[in-house]
Amino acid sequence: MKAAAPEREVDRSVSQTVKAQLALRDQILSGSLRPGERISELQAVETTGASRTPVRMALVRLEEEGLLEAIPSGGFMVKAFSERDISDSIELRGTLEGLAARFAAERGVSARELEPLKECLAAIDELLRQVPISIEAFSSYVTLNARFHALLTELSRSPPLVRQIDRASALPFASPSGFVMAQSALPEAQQILIIGQEHHRVVIDAIENREGARAEAVMREHARLAVRNLRLALRNRTHLDLLPALALIKTATD
Repeated sequence: MKAAAPEREVDRSVSQTVKAQLALRDQILSGSLRPGERISELQAVETTGASRTPVRMALVRLEEEGLLEAIPSGGFMVKAFSERDISDSIELRGTLEGLAARFAAERGVSARELEPLKECLAAIDELLRQVPISIEAFSSYVTLNARFHALLTELSRSPPLVRQIDRASALPFASPSGFVMAQSALPEAQQILIIGQEHHRVVIDAIENREGARAEAVMREHARLAVRNLRLALRNRTHLDLLPALALIKTATD
């Protein structure tokens, strides 16, 4: 019975770490903390309301995610990213998702297991019928797209692969919907979503027909669509309010 108290303390510390990590990540990606800006442990304690040990762990985790860089003299600094950094992260995520799709196709998936993905497809189709697509619809797309990718990953039946995809998706700007909101202001927006939706449709077809190589190739190509979104977003920085974190990305002309 005496072990309950230490366990509660551990749970509380973990919860505070996650809370601090999310709060600090939001400050970085919202533009409140700028590239090159230093974050001290004390400053993080004040802004998150967490105690020092959870804050210290949160800062280390954000360094592991790539959002922060440790300073030799102490503390951390908000990192800036090159376009190549982001492209490489997206390519890594696409390679792993391609492997997940291949595993799903080769290991076999039942019609019942595919039903949730097809429901996502139908919901996205409904959004794409809007002309033009509203900001609210883009927000709904982000949620549906994230669900589609998560469901697809689970179909691999490979817990180690799922963990690696989660880690890759947590890299800055590498998630499947990383640039969707910035993309929403672009004239090419609807066309890009339609292409992405066709990728979704084809990968389901490939999995149903147990075509592993085709499923893998489609998901790798699907990730490269995010690289296209990145380049379009960087060329149209006038809508930084939709994705303030674009300020963290440096191009060759910066």
